[in-house]
Amino acid sequence: DVRFEVARKIVNRASDYGIPACDIVVDPLVMPIGAINQAGVQVMQLVHRLKTELKVNTTCGASNVSFGLPERNGVNSAFLTMAIAAGMTSAIINPMHGEVVKAIMGADVMMGHDPDCMRWIRKFREAPAVGADGEVARGRREGGSRRRRE
Repeated sequence: DVRFEVARKIVNRASDYGIPACDIVVDPLVMPIGAINQAGVQVMQLVHRLKTELKVNTTCGASNVSFGLPERNGVNSAFLTMAIAAGMTSAIINPMHGEVVKAIMGADVMMGHDPDCMRWIRKFREAPAVGADGEVARGRREGGSRRRRE
C-alpha cells in the first residue's frame, strides 16, 4: 500500500506537468523471495493495481526475486510469466538465459501479446528439410507424387 501511494503521488505530480499516466513507468521494487516469503504475492498484487488503477507501465529487475536461491532461472521464469499476467509491461533480464526468454515468449502467447503466435513460430519452428538436390522440400510426400483416388 505504501508503494502504491508513492506511485499515485508520482502520477498526480506528473499530471500537473501534462505527462499522461500511460507515459509513466513504475518499478515496484521486487524483493528476494528467499528472504521475504510473500514478496512474490505482494509484487503481483502491486503490479495489478498499478496497471488497473493508475494505468501506468511497470518494469523491474527480474532476477531480484531469486537472489540467493539455486537454479535462479527457473524462479525468474515463473516470476516473469506471472508478472506478465498481472500486467508487468517490461523487465530487465539477461537475454542470454534461454529458459527465461522462452518463458516470456510463452507468456506473451498466452496473454495475446503475440498475434497469431507469429513470434513464437518464427523462433521455434523447424527449418524445412533440404533434399539431396539442395532444394527445400515443399510439403510433398516422399516420392514427389500424389496418390490418385479411384
